[in-house]
Amino acid sequence: MPIRQILTIAFLMISATGVHADPEKPNIVFLMTDDQRWDTLGCYGRTDVLTPNIDKLAEQAVVFDNAYYAVAICMPSRTTMFTGRYFSDHKVGFTYPYNRTLPKEEFADSYPARLRDAGYRTGFIGKFGIRLESMSKTVAEHFDFFAGISTTSKHGPHFPKDDEELQKIYRKDRDPKERTLIKGDAMIRFLETQPKTQPFCLSVSFDAVKNDRDSDMYGPHVKLFEDKQMWVPGNWVEGKNTQLPKVLDHCRGTYLHMDRTSTPELYQKLARRFAVQAYTVDQQVGRLVEKLEEMGVMDNTIIIYTSDNGRFHGSHGIYDKAILYDEAMKEPLIIFDGRSGKEDRGRRVDAMVSSADLAPTMLSLAGVEVPKAMKGQDLKGLLDGTQDTGKWRDSVLMENFFIQEIFKVQNNPKKAKALNDEIIANNRSYRSRGVRTDRYKYFKYFEHHPVIEELYDLEADPLEQNNLVSNPEYAELLGKLRAKTAELHSEATP
Repeated sequence: MPIRQILTIAFLMISATGVHADPEKPNIVFLMTDDQRWDTLGCYGRTDVLTPNIDKLAEQAVVFDNAYYAVAICMPSRTTMFTGRYFSDHKVGFTYPYNRTLPKEEFADSYPARLRDAGYRTGFIGKFGIRLESMSKTVAEHFDFFAGISTTSKHGPHFPKDDEELQKIYRKDRDPKERTLIKGDAMIRFLETQPKTQPFCLSVSFDAVKNDRDSDMYGPHVKLFEDKQMWVPGNWVEGKNTQLPKVLDHCRGTYLHMDRTSTPELYQKLARRFAVQAYTVDQQVGRLVEKLEEMGVMDNTIIIYTSDNGRFHGSHGIYDKAILYDEAMKEPLIIFDGRSGKEDRGRRVDAMVSSADLAPTMLSLAGVEVPKAMKGQDLKGLLDGTQDTGKWRDSVLMENFFIQEIFKVQNNPKKAKALNDEIIANNRSYRSRGVRTDRYKYFKYFEHHPVIEELYDLEADPLEQNNLVSNPEYAELLGKLRAKTAELHSEATP
């Protein structure tokens, strides 16, 4: 009998018996929303939103209550999560001089590339969001299954044209307000085409819940929140906030707040919109779990749910993100591991966690060697309860290097460099870095002269309203947090 015929028969026999991939290599599904604040989920305490499927997943997962973004704006944040590297290190962002294109050789050390090398089938759906060097016109070559928008080419969506089902999913006559549903459909299609004997890593990146206009506002879900009174945070500011450092007048979040969230009516309108989008995403999470259970692989699958950054939405009198207050920096993070015992499920963890930890954790959970380039820490011990939290880190590094003025000229390198120098010389730079401990927050606008610093006691002042930098009682603590910032920054860079 010809060898090809023998192999075909063997494959059919294996498929018929329902044998699954090696349990030592769990499947991984990484779900990321866009601009979703940590406190907009029911499992984090909100009662005016509807996220039943995410909340149900959280009940069987480990929920992190002290997870923070290393950087809270999409491109650099996504690069950090792919590579396990801090912004100071990878420098992949929007504005000069932190606007590198990630070389393909460096992407080779990312979690999807490493897992692919280890035999995983890798998929990506949705907003890729990273400026990545590619050998062809799109980043699709870096994945076995790619159905999304490539930051490299700006064209899309890209998907295998020989897949008739994907052609139906991405047909041009679909209502653009079904964008989240389209990603859910593509997610199910990936799972439908998954070989039973191969582990998979699927990353799904939703455009929701970012959109403050009509995008992603799926009609049937809009009706659930019509005229609903939404929660208002205690540090929401009506009109302009005159208590912010003056340098933040130059950040886009200040003027966007005046346009979008500075009155009670504007705030409520957008809060309802974000809640609608979150519910639509939640329904896709429900579809995912149902499909994994149908496939019989739920007990060998890891599901990670997070976002790329938070958003102020009027807190502090800011609309946008990036600035180092908790509304932008605190990360929703839920990790479900179907292999865990009941004693390891439904737990909440207080340890300090960084978004840089996700890539090394995924590799560790898959039994794949973590490359030295990754600076984040492995969360595996926190997930299974074996980590001595007394020996865990006591603080995380946070950075922001985005400057809106430079973003406007980003396509002109010569002009961007000159403008950068002029902004720094004239004290308009609000680039910042700092640290977050379980109790304190310290950060500085390090290119401003004199340096502007902020220090908060989050136990006494969780809304970060009382800057303690000038309080002599905190002078010793201030010195320690300055030193810790310098230490973590040094460790983060090559």
